[in-house]
Amino acid sequence: MNNVLPVIALVGRPNVGKSTLFNRLTRTRDALVADQPGVTRDRHYGFAIHDSRRYIVIDTGGIGQDDEDIDAQAFAQTTAALEEADVVLLVTDSRQGLMPGDRIIAEQLRRMQQPVHVVVNKSEGQVGVSATAEFHALALGDPWAVSATHGDRINALLAQVFADLPEPRAQSTAYHGDAIRIALLGRPNAGKSTLVNRFLGETRMLTQDAPGTTRDAVASEFYFDDKPYVIVDTAGVRRRTRIDDFVEKLSVVKAMQAAEQAQVVIIMLDAVSGLSSQDQRLLSLAVERGRATLLVVNKWDGLDNKQREKLHADLVKRMGAFDYLPLLFISALHGSGLRELLDAVQASHKAAFAELNTSQLSRELEAAVEAHAPPAIHGRRIKLRFAHQGGRNPPSIVIHGNQTQRLSDEYKRYLMRRFRERFNLFGTPIQLFFKNSENPFASPSDGKTRPKPKDKGYGKSKGQNKGPNKGQNKDKRPRKR
Repeated sequence: MNNVLPVIALVGRPNVGKSTLFNRLTRTRDALVADQPGVTRDRHYGFAIHDSRRYIVIDTGGIGQDDEDIDAQAFAQTTAALEEADVVLLVTDSRQGLMPGDRIIAEQLRRMQQPVHVVVNKSEGQVGVSATAEFHALALGDPWAVSATHGDRINALLAQVFADLPEPRAQSTAYHGDAIRIALLGRPNAGKSTLVNRFLGETRMLTQDAPGTTRDAVASEFYFDDKPYVIVDTAGVRRRTRIDDFVEKLSVVKAMQAAEQAQVVIIMLDAVSGLSSQDQRLLSLAVERGRATLLVVNKWDGLDNKQREKLHADLVKRMGAFDYLPLLFISALHGSGLRELLDAVQASHKAAFAELNTSQLSRELEAAVEAHAPPAIHGRRIKLRFAHQGGRNPPSIVIHGNQTQRLSDEYKRYLMRRFRERFNLFGTPIQLFFKNSENPFASPSDGKTRPKPKDKGYGKSKGQNKGPNKGQNKDKRPRKR
């Protein structure tokens, strides 16, 4: 069984702090924030985690702007977010008080089946009862007084939100237990459904030469060389500003959920269109989730040799920091390159779940430091002592030493390259964690270094430590040798 990530939508009037709350929940600064009404006019998606449970957050545009056309678009975006959400947070402003716009949104939310929580933002320094008193009139339960900027009472709010949610929804997986789970991501009309049909040997997926044919994420099982796979075809993801149909917008959440549940993600490109900024964002999404990832160029057969050389050079250049990911060229329509594709899927999956030996990791760390030692900080040399595996999918490596917090990002990338090449960890991201060794002279209470204990004269004759003249040898003459 695979749990489906719950979805939380943030709705409300402009400038009540929805984007600030979004950034607080996702621990990012991905949403645009400014002290100006109506900055967010479209939906913004992000991953978040609370108490070891992952979920998706949607930030929506504010409702109630002066421009009627923009306001209508924002209202449509909010309506679409409500269709996607498992729970809704109606964000209000404690400083402005209860506004007519809050009442209008609340009236719409009362017709929805999803649980709704009223969040009274900007309540820092206020007593909860006084900050939320007038918001009880919205008739959506007890309001929560929070501060998205300072994080006040956010964890308590999330605890209640998840307590009210039903148990995580699960998708039945009557598939082979050893099957590799693959998610297909890409822009519309890249040929994802055609590839699935080629693998399945049948026209399971509807295909046509028009963007947006696939509306939902569909899982299918197939075998290749007696090895089982489960592949999920997701709807094409376009840039948010070009999506008007809320059903197609809904597919963004499906794609994010599919990537979260997958073991290997295939980012499919159209050879004619090349690598777009949206493809790069999808690539970043998969890698940030720690998924083994492949970049696959479809419709390769439609290019001549000169076009192929130019596209290949451009892709290698633009992949940049993702140069450790496999780059493959196929034709889903004619079936060319599919064996190489699945071989790369197998290799990337193996790398993602690799078991790394502690002694071998430590020896490679020692060899890396010997070849290129980290630079000294204020005259003190950074020491890296040993390494061990901290987890799989993606492989995580824990490195112990002193002053590890002073290591530069460049040196961390150097270590990552060494481990990747030594243990053949291509096709998957690697996570490095650093831990400082304990100081034996540190106080357990405050961690500050204490001076070494002075020599108390153990093993000396009695009376030597009783005073400057007590217990001393009265005979000052030098002893005969």
